[in-house]
Amino acid sequence: MICAAANGLWLAGCASDAVRFRRATARVCAEQEATLERLLRVNADTEFGRSHQFTRLRSVSDYQRCVPIRSYDELRPWIDRAAGGIPDVLTREPVRLFEPTSGSTGSAGTNKLVPYTSSLQQEFQRGIRPWIADLFRNDPSLMAGQSYWSISPAVASRRTAGGIPIGFEDDSCYVGGWQRRLVQTVMAAPATLRHVSDMERFRYLTLLSLVRAPALRLISVWNSTFLSILLDRLPDWSEALSSDLHADRRRTAMLTKALGTRTAAERHATLWPHLRLISCWADANAAAPAAQIARLFPQARVQGKGLIATEGFISFPLAGREGAALAVRSHFLEFAPIESDGRATEDAPCLAHQLEHGRRYTVILSTGGGLYRYRLNDTIEVVDRLNECPLIRFAGRQDLVSDWFGEKLDEAFVGRVLGDASNALGVLPRFAMLACDATLGPPAYVLYIDADVAGGTLALLAERIERELRRSVHYDYARRLEQLGPLRVFRAEQAAETYLMNEIRAGRRAGDVKPTALDRRSGLTRLFRGTFVEIETRVEDPAWASV
Repeated sequence: MICAAANGLWLAGCASDAVRFRRATARVCAEQEATLERLLRVNADTEFGRSHQFTRLRSVSDYQRCVPIRSYDELRPWIDRAAGGIPDVLTREPVRLFEPTSGSTGSAGTNKLVPYTSSLQQEFQRGIRPWIADLFRNDPSLMAGQSYWSISPAVASRRTAGGIPIGFEDDSCYVGGWQRRLVQTVMAAPATLRHVSDMERFRYLTLLSLVRAPALRLISVWNSTFLSILLDRLPDWSEALSSDLHADRRRTAMLTKALGTRTAAERHATLWPHLRLISCWADANAAAPAAQIARLFPQARVQGKGLIATEGFISFPLAGREGAALAVRSHFLEFAPIESDGRATEDAPCLAHQLEHGRRYTVILSTGGGLYRYRLNDTIEVVDRLNECPLIRFAGRQDLVSDWFGEKLDEAFVGRVLGDASNALGVLPRFAMLACDATLGPPAYVLYIDADVAGGTLALLAERIERELRRSVHYDYARRLEQLGPLRVFRAEQAAETYLMNEIRAGRRAGDVKPTALDRRSGLTRLFRGTFVEIETRVEDPAWASV
């Protein structure tokens, strides 16, 4: 009853934003212009606003002409001043906190600090609330039980040089206000778990909380691999779990029954028979891990999260729709078209209502947190429309480029190659990623893969991938100069868990570690357990090499 009441109040609090979003889908251009006008007006009297003449800007084209597209490093001088405690640098509102993000794979430890204001939190809520309303309205049974919302172990309390806090407490902070208290009421795992610094202890207590929640309805995690490795420990921790559950005889008996089933899927269905939905990343290289989670929970459906970055809320899923709806009421959005050669043409960005079905773009956003025409570097593909609102799918990172010998491979391209090759051969890898290993002789890119397929199939997969990689003129040139050897294949055991835990040990939060098709670090072979697959890559001189 408590869960149903709390979730009912949460739905009521989301209803008005859901209505406003539906109206906005029929007037995307006007909605986005109003969003930009509000942003410029509120922040005109700031250092950034004065230096870019915000008071004189009357249109989108004025804004694009006077404010250049910038990366984080190009905005860093203003961000550093705000972090130093200087007011009115990027926003008139005070910065409440700075949220760290590790950025692209391979850059753990190079955290960017994203300024968060009350306006930015409200912009996130304008995307979160229509999503929650859509969830509850399309499946009212979700309201009857508890939910598990991702919690990351706490890092040491930090502040900027100006004394501003660094980091949210947990994911419910994005919801904000009185609705945050409602979310915490129905959480299966208490937010206090974030204070458990030992990772094994944190995982055990999280699993214990879930086992204690027979009415669990919804699981929301970022990386589905985190959920997989958590559940893999159920048999190992069975005695400890039973001991901690001893006061709850019914739940202890249910755990014993679950552990006696034949498969992991049956075990999970026994423990959580009412589970209805798992929300996690499911696009690009996250598709295979999400599919694995779907097989482990036959009683639930998996829903992709859309595109949510630390810097901004870009899109959210809607029941029965392909892709995710652009959050056109959250931030002012621009999109740089990606041409056939993989370059993003930022000199003529498109607006939200101008996006074309089937085309790919990189995202440029302006937010109430003080990021103006910020180059997000996430690549999206337009897959459908809801009225005038584009429905998109995340396709990879444009700025994640591996370039050891001039080969210039980017993650979006590599992700397409891996996906197309795996689909063509019917391979469903639990983990698949390319990285250059310069310690090999000669240096070569390695496909680290965890999949239940024969060595011969892996050889065919490698041959197909190598052929497609050599369609990139830069990779092909490095191969022809013999700076790079042919693609090699390393069959890795429990690769997803190994990779995720290594990133966490390096200081990244589990929620920051997205499944990726490409890592730009070298020497990762020593990270994984497994063996190289002996293959002969026959594609040495493709026909296009002489073009």
